[in-house]
Amino acid sequence: MRNGIVGSLLALLLGFSLSDAGGNRFNTMLKQAGPMDRLSCWVFFTDKGTTPLRKLSDPRSLVSERSIQRRLKVLPADRLVDETDLPLEQRYVDQVASLVTTVRQRSKWLNGVSVDATPAQIARVQELPFVKEVQPVARFLNKRSVDEPPSDEPLEPAPRKGSGTDSLDYGASLTQLSSINVPAVHNTGNSAQGILIGVFDNGVRLLNHQAFDSLRSRIIATYDFVDHKESVVPNNPNAGYGSHGVITLSALAGYRPGQLIGPAYGASFILARTENDSAADFYPSEEDNWIAAAEWADSLGVQVTSTSLGYFEHVDAPDWTWQDMNGTTTAISRAATLAARKGIVVVNSAGNDADRGGPNTLVAPGDADSILTVGAVSSNGQIASFSSYGPTSDGRIKPDVVAQGIFVRCADAIDPTTYTYANGTSLSCPLVAGAAALILKAHPAAKPMEVVNALKGTAKNAATPDNLYGWGLIDVLAAINYLKAPAGVSSRAPLRTVIRGNTIQFSLPEPATVTIRVFNILGQEVRTLLNGVQTAASSAVNWDATAADGRRVASGIYFFRLEAKGVSGSSYLDAGKMMILR
Repeated sequence: MRNGIVGSLLALLLGFSLSDAGGNRFNTMLKQAGPMDRLSCWVFFTDKGTTPLRKLSDPRSLVSERSIQRRLKVLPADRLVDETDLPLEQRYVDQVASLVTTVRQRSKWLNGVSVDATPAQIARVQELPFVKEVQPVARFLNKRSVDEPPSDEPLEPAPRKGSGTDSLDYGASLTQLSSINVPAVHNTGNSAQGILIGVFDNGVRLLNHQAFDSLRSRIIATYDFVDHKESVVPNNPNAGYGSHGVITLSALAGYRPGQLIGPAYGASFILARTENDSAADFYPSEEDNWIAAAEWADSLGVQVTSTSLGYFEHVDAPDWTWQDMNGTTTAISRAATLAARKGIVVVNSAGNDADRGGPNTLVAPGDADSILTVGAVSSNGQIASFSSYGPTSDGRIKPDVVAQGIFVRCADAIDPTTYTYANGTSLSCPLVAGAAALILKAHPAAKPMEVVNALKGTAKNAATPDNLYGWGLIDVLAAINYLKAPAGVSSRAPLRTVIRGNTIQFSLPEPATVTIRVFNILGQEVRTLLNGVQTAASSAVNWDATAADGRRVASGIYFFRLEAKGVSGSSYLDAGKMMILR
């Protein structure tokens, strides 16, 4: 009985049906396979077995202190971990391992393992009583997302320094940073110091590049999920291996005055190799490596992740379709949403597949909910011809925002003293991830959705978002100012707020005068629920999903902001989100 409860809880927490995601693809893959073919599959379990539920009362037995501190911003103190954080039942893993060729990765979030197995081995696995579902691991033909700069956009020499009196010498990287107002933030002394960023890519083959001289001492952890080793330098010495990671990491955090400065050059890093690339135009990439990396980074307390990769075309199963880009069909998109729920700002490229055509050209996990999906524009703000567009098949606007993705200055992946330029949403993504880290440095208590909302609400296209630009070109300084709390407000005040349906329940350490306002995704005020009302220490207010004029609001995500002044004179502040469905 207890196992069934854990399984039910997992299903509720994940909020998706496994059987809907890959059954047809799995059957097609089996029909096409030969008897000795090795197929990569997910094996999902029914429950967490005999794993003691009491572990949930001791979060530190499951995740790091840094992860706990991050989760405190988004989760109640008594529910910092849940069933998705419990380890897999080892008996289940061992029994599956005895029947298959190889166990590839484990996922406690999705409650399963990925394996390599023949069709006959898979059939035996399916008979195990604790196996809920078997699905293909999405092994995608991952098109390279970095190209040579097009000839129709001539490169103009960039000014050497910004306009501020204390500006750094950005060299040719000034254009890409000025367009999103990064130098103004750097002038305040903010370079994302102390913020932990995870970069998931095809490895970093040239960590000795001079652009990484100051960064190397701030690499907290590295792991190669492809070859299962600590170093993220690929085993193959060919220049095509691990070059993409050099380019994206340098755009995010490189530091060589006069040549290249990234937005988050002062941050700390977790580096994961998740892609097994090659020198060819297309190469197989496995989603299970990314999911394993996300869970690992979460356990270490990562605050922001930057992934300049996306997945759509399969190697050995039918491709995804535009209808599958709904945030729930692909395992990698479900994992990205879970990461955001656990307090991580997840930033991902929208993709470079605009020429694919169709109602949308997104790539997973760019379709995930609650993450920042990033498109690409030129230096003059025009959408790049390759930048993937939305909406998701369930109607959400994507991309969320854009940044420069044409002629982006970055480190060369072959010569440790040379610099180059590259194109793609692979380059706009790390610029936005760096901006998110700068916001977290300025506002350590900011929740992921507050960071997302601040970047959207202050972007160039915020008043009229669309499915090419999203909310538009970001302005990181404006986003930081957007989140500035009123004078005297303590971000560490002991205020707990819980959303239950359309009811906002809040608990303060003392009676207080409370104001609660509701905003839409554009940052526009929709309704004031309380306006300087004296309340007890614990109280609640219901929103009937109407605007100030009495009209019903449209379906979508809405945000509330609670400000309170206690009888002692102490100030309190909190914010959160709710979903309205019609």
